[in-house]
Amino acid sequence: MTLTLTSEERTILAGQSGEAQALALGIVAETARLMGAERLIPVASAHIDGALYHGDSGTLFAERLVELGAKVAVPATLNVGGLDLACGAKTRLPPHQHDMAHRLMMAYEAMGCEASWTCAPYQAGHRPALGSDVAWGESNAVAFCNSVLGARTNRYGDFLDIACAISGCAPFYGLHKPENRRAIFVLDCSGLSAALRGSDVLWPVIGTLYGQEAGTAVGVVTGLAGFATEDRLKAFGAAAASAGAVGLFHILGVTPEAPDMETVTGGAQGLPVIPVTPERLAKARGGLSTTRSSAIDAVAIGSPHCSAEELREVIQRLSGRKVARPFYACTGRHALLGLARPERQALIDAGVTLVADTCIVVTPMLAEIAGVLATNSGKFAHYAPGNTGYAVRYASLAECVEAAVSGHLANETGAWS
Repeated sequence: MTLTLTSEERTILAGQSGEAQALALGIVAETARLMGAERLIPVASAHIDGALYHGDSGTLFAERLVELGAKVAVPATLNVGGLDLACGAKTRLPPHQHDMAHRLMMAYEAMGCEASWTCAPYQAGHRPALGSDVAWGESNAVAFCNSVLGARTNRYGDFLDIACAISGCAPFYGLHKPENRRAIFVLDCSGLSAALRGSDVLWPVIGTLYGQEAGTAVGVVTGLAGFATEDRLKAFGAAAASAGAVGLFHILGVTPEAPDMETVTGGAQGLPVIPVTPERLAKARGGLSTTRSSAIDAVAIGSPHCSAEELREVIQRLSGRKVARPFYACTGRHALLGLARPERQALIDAGVTLVADTCIVVTPMLAEIAGVLATNSGKFAHYAPGNTGYAVRYASLAECVEAAVSGHLANETGAWS
């Protein structure tokens, strides 16, 4: 398919709106050509993942855009950076990398991006309208945006994300097209008990199963209506996007494009149905841990970033006790602003390390030991072994809190049925 540009787009590419606009639109147009898109479409917003330091080239690219006078043309939020500028949690970055990470963050702010610094911008008030086209990066944010909000985006990677934000447009392909958003398989959870479907520990596990089955495909999950909360959907999507290349999921009777089977499938019949059994769940849950060790060296929650409600649950479960192991609660500035001063102080007094603007998996913060990390996050469980060197035990939030206090995590409990 041949890419067709408008006369205005061709004028911009010719440099008549400035070098920054020409560079950004050139990146978007070349991506569109490579992806087989026939045209570009305007976007309402962007979420930028490229402000996380991975090497000097990213910083130099962003600073070059600033030198050229680049400014975002649409509202643009920022995913996590490499430093905690809000709470001051210390990293182990060497001085040069620390400086370059800071320069990178400042460059994106200089282009007019909002200093949101969170992987959960949708819980910080940035919620694009149903059916609107946007250009979002970061896997969990993309999955939530498409699935729970019903906006339309592909997974826009580093540098392409800021190019979309500066140009205000994106290629028209993939999940921007309605026909590519229909479910082609069913993951059936209706055989599970109500108690299990209503437990927080289940949702990252189901998300992991979904991601493993889906790959890049779009499916619909049945049997979870009446049990979903926004934090559970957040956890599901993050795990699904980590276990597979999931950009969109549907949950029947919950997510906006899945009010009924006829709508979510576009009328297609005979979709393959994958029943979720207790045995499959137990296997998926076991796969989120890389060790059976009961001794815990650290606890981390907040991938995606903790909401204010999740932080309050930690306070409630600690019930005035202090942690005996490092406990990292990764969150966003928006969630900290949602806490009353005594609530935040209660976490600090308990020994909880609040981490904002970044997280322990993407920037080195953990002590340099070959330890065991307990987490309630399917995404942390997936990435932490490779990114931190720690072995992982997946557990419920309640179990993670107890492990932080006692230094030990009990064997898995609860009937998976």
